[in-house]
Amino acid sequence: MGRANEKIGEEEKHRKADPVAPPSDVSGFTITTEGEAEILMHPGNEVFYNKSQVNNRDMSIAVLRTFISKRKQEHEAMLSRKKTNGPQVADEPAVKQQADVDSARPNGKLNGECEDSDEIFQDEPCSISDDKQEGKGPGELKPPRVLEALSASGLRSIRYAREVDGIGQVVALDNNKACVEACRRNIKFNGSMACSKVESQLADARVYMLTHPKEFDVVDLDPYGTPSTFLDSAVQSVVDGGILMCTATDMAVLCGANGEVCYSKYGAYPLRGKYCHEMALRIVLACIESHANRYRRYIVPVLSVQMDFYVRVFVRIYTSASAMKNTPLKLSYVYQCTGCDSFHLQPLGRTVSKNKSIRYLPGFGPVVAQECSYCGKKYNMGGPIWSAPIHDMDWVTSILEDVKSMRDRYPAFSRIFAVLTTISEELPDVPLFLSLHNLCATLKCTSPSAVIFRSAVINAGYRISGTHINPLGLKTDAPMDVIWDIMRCWANFARAVASLSKAQAKKVARYLPNPERHWGPKVRAGRRITSKHASLVGPEAVKVVKDHEEGDEPPSKRSKTEEGDPSACI
Repeated sequence: MGRANEKIGEEEKHRKADPVAPPSDVSGFTITTEGEAEILMHPGNEVFYNKSQVNNRDMSIAVLRTFISKRKQEHEAMLSRKKTNGPQVADEPAVKQQADVDSARPNGKLNGECEDSDEIFQDEPCSISDDKQEGKGPGELKPPRVLEALSASGLRSIRYAREVDGIGQVVALDNNKACVEACRRNIKFNGSMACSKVESQLADARVYMLTHPKEFDVVDLDPYGTPSTFLDSAVQSVVDGGILMCTATDMAVLCGANGEVCYSKYGAYPLRGKYCHEMALRIVLACIESHANRYRRYIVPVLSVQMDFYVRVFVRIYTSASAMKNTPLKLSYVYQCTGCDSFHLQPLGRTVSKNKSIRYLPGFGPVVAQECSYCGKKYNMGGPIWSAPIHDMDWVTSILEDVKSMRDRYPAFSRIFAVLTTISEELPDVPLFLSLHNLCATLKCTSPSAVIFRSAVINAGYRISGTHINPLGLKTDAPMDVIWDIMRCWANFARAVASLSKAQAKKVARYLPNPERHWGPKVRAGRRITSKHASLVGPEAVKVVKDHEEGDEPPSKRSKTEEGDPSACI
């Protein structure tokens, strides 16, 4: 035990002497490069790393860059309003709040950290201290602080620090000692830039976020599976106007394979339809809103995507007791027909204006009868889901422009550019989507082209667009009555009088067969008939001609017969 402590003390001295020195021995490790970050991977797979999540990390970096830009614009607009309205003492509470936060850190140590004197040290030099942060003057915007709650190898945090300009402190948490050691090793391997900004800590993410309320401008949740256990503490850890990035990879649960499990985790029942992946997005948003409402907070989604095997949402969080009352207006139940896949939404709440005041009342329902009016089948009911917009189109445009201008800095540029381009063309205020193939399968008819169907909807006076989730999906604000009317016009199988001619009605023979086989042109007169004319005159006629020609030949040209043939003696 004494030797172990002595060894740890020597390593600690070495770290303090040279905080940016890369690990001396990298033998046995594989160097993995992504963007501007390099990490050391152990062949034993001790720390989780998923190469396919490069799309997720690139999208997060693009959103983070836009967030920093928007945050700066909002701060400048606030300062200009203050100058217009005259000097105010609005900065004092913020300064006092920061002082309270600093005083809550005894000995410079953050609350909720796991103390482990054997292997993991909390005062590593690879961290940014408070006195290194920029923008401490009154009215000056501080660099955004980022929390990666489940960091594993630390690749995401290192990429944030190295690739995003204007970023502040990045705290990389994990409750696994091997992950924290790997993260610190990777931080040092990436040099002084990573060491000056990224701080790796051993802590339970839930406890850490609960003990650091409203301290982080960005909280990134990317768990292995469901994020539901982290949401309650995450919505409390984000500052007002901050952004929460959340990933859910339990798509089987969210898409309806186990509806009761989804309800226990997210508080909503999923339905199995073609739109199940978008419904998964909206279930996650409704769950985050539910957790935020418990603390008089609400969310504003800026981007929500479904890629590969997961959903990823980016939401801003604000505090307002009055705005929180609008939550029932943003949630809806879904009625889905079991026979024809028609669906209808029923909002949870409604508002009534009276004498310049707004009253919040329960929503009317049910919006459908017991049986579907189109096919007579029953309805399944799911939800509640987030039925408000899931994208902020201003943000989507800004993110898309940033990605185009910095395409060389995104390893997965092609994928995220394609997804963002499709999102920019979506109808933002239309929940869920239709599948043209499903509509045609119900009618048992061939499918019209997407252009034909879109034209019919637009000519009827409604809007229609595609969706980034399904290349065959169509979003439209047209009611189901209009959709089925269009499909009936396309596939009208009712027997019409004009469909049969008079001769058909009287069963008059109109297409008679040939009187015999090979009824058609014959061989020109004077030409010798050979076997190649069999298709014209028939094989029987060719054989007759050949036999006739053989009978007229002189005896010298007859074929010789073999000895012993009885016909030769005749």
